[in-house]
Amino acid sequence: MTGFFVEAHTPEMPDDPAEFGRHMNSGCPSRLAGNPFTVVVGGFSSEVGKTTLVCELLRAFPGWEAIKVTRGHHRSRGKNPQMWRVGHPRGDEPLIYSGREENYAAGKDTARFWDAGASNVHWVIVTDGQVNEGIRHALERVRSPGILIEGNSVLRFIDADFTVMVTRSQGGKIKPTARRTLEKANAFYLSGDPDGPETRERFIAWCRNPLRRIPIGNQPIYTREKLPELIEFLRREFSKPKGKTCHP
Repeated sequence: MTGFFVEAHTPEMPDDPAEFGRHMNSGCPSRLAGNPFTVVVGGFSSEVGKTTLVCELLRAFPGWEAIKVTRGHHRSRGKNPQMWRVGHPRGDEPLIYSGREENYAAGKDTARFWDAGASNVHWVIVTDGQVNEGIRHALERVRSPGILIEGNSVLRFIDADFTVMVTRSQGGKIKPTARRTLEKANAFYLSGDPDGPETRERFIAWCRNPLRRIPIGNQPIYTREKLPELIEFLRREFSKPKGKTCHP
């Protein structure tokens, strides 16, 4: 992971409480200069708990923004956001909806991000060939010191400061996008599983089954009960100058 170091100085404290929170969370002036600490939350499959983990992290890091990446095409929003649908891809440009008025709809993942305390949410809708352009345009809109990105496909095009893969101890189906980006995982998060050595052992055994050959090294494996440890690790890494982060 690459970056740059900015000599520390004491920034002015803004009057706006939300902006004050972003300064206090930044830990390093470079985080406030278009160089946010980037955390990617990927997952082995859909409905595995990625959005829930993003929301937990947003609550732990007030003032951060979030990006939701959806593969498909947003055909029509209309006047009622409850009717939003993602259909078949078409068009030459990725679609990016930023701001509460553009992407808040009760029950949707983007609304959950807002409700968890995100300072801004960006919904990126792309075809397979638009992921690189879409995520880069979305990142250009980020103004917070930290950003949480939900999605696997972005890892082909950006180097995150930290990547956590969400799954369950029993494994299950693994999407091609997850398999292609597993080597970038800094940690695994077992959603919905009780903490304990047997949970981790079950997951490791599932990954190392010769029929699956899921690459797994010495990355830490977190559970719901161990979430505070993940948050504390991210706080420490976030406080370091950009480019100084490391694996757990």
